[in-house]
Amino acid sequence: MKIEIKLETLSGHAKDGTCCSLNKKAGDSISAGDIIAEIETGKGVAEIASDATGTVISINIAEGDKIALGNLIAVIDGERADSKTPDKTDDTFTYSFGPSKPVDRTLSCDIAIIGGGPGGYVAAIKAAQLGATVILVERDALGGTCLNRGCIPTKSLIRSAEVYKDIKNAEHFGLGAGHYPADISQIVRRKDDIVKQLVQGIGYLLENNKVTVLKGEGIIDSAKLVKVAERNYNTSIEAENIILATGSTSCSLTIPGMESDNVMTSTEALSLSELPRRMAIIGGGIIGMEFAFLFSSLGVEVSVIEYFENILNVFDNDIIDAITESAKEAGIKLITGASVKSILENESGGSIIKYDLGGSERYDLFEKVLVAVGRKPCFDGLNLEKLGVNLTENKRGIEVDSRLKTTAQNIYAIGDITNKIQLAHVASHQGIVAVNNIMNVDSEMDYSVVPSAVFTFPEFATIGVSEKEAAEKNIDIKIGKFPFAANGKSLTLGESAGFVKIITDKETDVVIGGAIAGPHATDLIAEITLAVKKGLTAEDIAETIHAHPTSAEAIHEAALAAGPGSLHF
Repeated sequence: MKIEIKLETLSGHAKDGTCCSLNKKAGDSISAGDIIAEIETGKGVAEIASDATGTVISINIAEGDKIALGNLIAVIDGERADSKTPDKTDDTFTYSFGPSKPVDRTLSCDIAIIGGGPGGYVAAIKAAQLGATVILVERDALGGTCLNRGCIPTKSLIRSAEVYKDIKNAEHFGLGAGHYPADISQIVRRKDDIVKQLVQGIGYLLENNKVTVLKGEGIIDSAKLVKVAERNYNTSIEAENIILATGSTSCSLTIPGMESDNVMTSTEALSLSELPRRMAIIGGGIIGMEFAFLFSSLGVEVSVIEYFENILNVFDNDIIDAITESAKEAGIKLITGASVKSILENESGGSIIKYDLGGSERYDLFEKVLVAVGRKPCFDGLNLEKLGVNLTENKRGIEVDSRLKTTAQNIYAIGDITNKIQLAHVASHQGIVAVNNIMNVDSEMDYSVVPSAVFTFPEFATIGVSEKEAAEKNIDIKIGKFPFAANGKSLTLGESAGFVKIITDKETDVVIGGAIAGPHATDLIAEITLAVKKGLTAEDIAETIHAHPTSAEAIHEAALAAGPGSLHF
C-alpha cells in the first residue's frame, strides 16, 4: 500500500518552515515512529515521523526547501502502524502529519544526559568513548543555546559586520569598493547555514559514537529514572547515572512594557528580517556590547543603557577604556549609571524608554529594544527538591563539588545550571570531568585557568588573575604591556588599537594572568592560557621564538616588558 505523508501541523501558528534535516532517503526501510525530516520554524523544530512500516518510495523535499502546510513529504510502500484500513478505493492512502497516540517503551543505559548543549553532547561523546551506554535527551536542537542562539550565530553575524566594515573602509587600503548596502536577510541566512552544518555535525558524531538521542523534555522521576515525552513514544529511561545539563535562559527585567513587540532578547535579535534605524540595548555587559558593535557596524544607531558606571565593569580598567573609546568612535552612545524604569508604547509604533540618570528622569525613542542583562539557570522538569539535589546558597545554581557531583547520589550537574562560569568551554570541560568520575577516572574541575573571549570591535580576551583581583587579594604583581600600534602585522591589518598585557607574580616571575585587546585576541589568548596553566615564567615566553611578522609577536614583547623591557616600544 502506498502511504503519502503530508505536513499538516507545525509548532505554534506557523504555516511554513524550512527543512533543516533529512533522516531518510528513497529505498530506506522505515518503521513507525522513525523521523523522516525536521522542519524549522520561528517557534522551534518540528519532527516529521512515519506512521507506517515499510520502504521509502520517495522523499519529496530537500534540505533547505521551504515547506508549507499540505506539502507532500514522502511516499512509503507499507502498512500503517494501527493497521486500520483506509476508506480509499485505490491503493494510495494520504496520511496527514499530526499527533498520534504515543507508544510506551523502556530503555536502559549507564548514563542519561539531560540537555544536548556544549556540556551535554561533549559528555555523551566522552562517555561513549570510555565504553558507557549513553542516552542523550534534548527538547530542542542539538548544540543548545551556544550553537543555535548564542556563540556561533553571534560570531557569524559579527563576521559579516566585520566584512561590511572593511568594505566601507576599503579606501584606506587603496581600494575602491563602492557602496554595498547590508542585506540582513542574507546575513541571517548565512548564519542559519553555518548553524545547520554544525548541528548536523554533532548529530553525526553522536550517531558515530552510538549515543542514543531522544527528542523531548526529560523529567527526572527518581535518581535512576528519567521520563521523556517524545512525539511517538512515552519513554522511561532506567539510568545508573544522570547528568543534568539543561543550560540557561535569558534574564528579563521586571519593569512595565517588557511585553512590547519591540522588546527582544538575543534570540530574536539573531533573526531580524530588517534592520531598525534606532536600537536601544539594555545592558552593557558582554552580550550587550557584542550586539552593540554588531548592529552599529551594519548602520544601526545604537544606544547602550548600563546600570553600572562603566560598561564591562567586571574587567580591568584598561580593557574598559579601550572598548569604551572604540564604541564612541563607532558612534555607539553609552548611557552609564542609568536605571531603566519602563518601556512605553509610542503612537508611531516605536518604544519610549524611561530611565533614571543621576536622579533625573530621561526619555528616548527607539524602534527596537534589546534586553541583554544576563542569563539564569534552567531548572525546568528537574524535580530537584524531590531528588535531594541542593541549590547553592544564593539559589542561582545547583550545588556541585569539584567532581561535579550533586548532593544526590548518582546525579551530576554541568554547565550553566551550576552557575560557576557561564561559558560553553567550561560546560564542555565540566562534562568531561563528570564522565571521568562516573567511569572511575578520578578528575577534578579547576576554574582558575578559564579564558574569557569577547567579540567586540576590537575583540578582547582575558585569563587568570586580573589587576582588580590582584589588588583585592593583595597579590604583589608585575605587568608587562605592549601596544598593537607598535606591531607590524597589526598595522598591515589596519587594526592597531589595543594591547597585550601579561601579569606575573613579582617574586617568582610566574605568569598568573593576562589580557589581550586587539586583532585575533580571542585566538592569541591561548598562549597566555597555557603559560598560566603550566606555571611558565615571563622569561619562558620571552625565550621562545615567535614568527615574524605576526600579531603573536606582541605577546613576546609583553613578556619582555615584564622583565628587562620590550625591544620595539
